[in-house]
Amino acid sequence: MMSGVWIFGYGSLIWRPAMAFRMSRVARLAGWKRRFWQGSHDHRGMPHAPGRVVTLIAAPRTCCDGMAYLVDRDVVEAVFRDLDHREKDGYERHAVPLTFRDGGVVEAIVYIAAVGNDAWLGPAGDDEMARQICHAAGPSGRNIDYLNDLASALRDLEIDDPHVFRLERLARAFMARQAGTHTTRQASSKL
Repeated sequence: MMSGVWIFGYGSLIWRPAMAFRMSRVARLAGWKRRFWQGSHDHRGMPHAPGRVVTLIAAPRTCCDGMAYLVDRDVVEAVFRDLDHREKDGYERHAVPLTFRDGGVVEAIVYIAAVGNDAWLGPAGDDEMARQICHAAGPSGRNIDYLNDLASALRDLEIDDPHVFRLERLARAFMARQAGTHTTRQASSKL
């Protein structure tokens, strides 16, 4: 039996775990879905212009796939200290059962931003969320980069997430329209 704690990542922990871990495996959390409904006032946005990042929403008969990381017991306290700081804007730890893609079930810790927390933005129209993501930026970078990195990581792991991929398409289209408008304005000003 391996000694350690499993931590489940479904957002930025997939492509940037930034923690010491012994192994990682693709895993599934049943009864939850990934949604861009959590505000980010401290990483991918600012207090006056929050970005949108993912959280998990309880949803029977659905699931969320991501990465599970096995952290050795001798470093788990330091890892949790760092993750508690990283996930401070509304996220709390929860113990959940995970099923590995290649078989097996373990208990893991996952950070979930609960409905109604201080940074909660909640659902909105996909176009509205995509525009907000395109405009937001914070100390950890542009919100659009978070969305693109997540979508890319999910594709690399062969994880299908229609919500993420739909927002990615809408955000790309919005950015292309913005670039076209900017180019048209520049051309008009030269006439």
